[in-house]
Amino acid sequence: MAAASAASAEADCAVPMAEWQPRGAVVELAGQNGWRVARIRLDDGCYEVTGLDTKGRRIEVKLDPASLAVVEMEFEDGDGGEDHESDDD
Repeated sequence: MAAASAASAEADCAVPMAEWQPRGAVVELAGQNGWRVARIRLDDGCYEVTGLDTKGRRIEVKLDPASLAVVEMEFEDGDGGEDHESDDD
């Protein structure tokens, strides 16, 4: 899985559109990580991927649109349905 990068909660992804990776690169990254993509959308200037991870958990992953580094990742625990968040500060 791609390593999470440091990110400011206020800024999220402040990247000029000219520097963005194409949507196809997001799909390719998801495939490399074994994610089954349900939807790709924009949220706070980031790509946001929703789908399932390799363990079948529902995930929501925010990606920096220029580097495709993981800014934030949330997943639903299969046991109790709790959401867990992973991000580095």
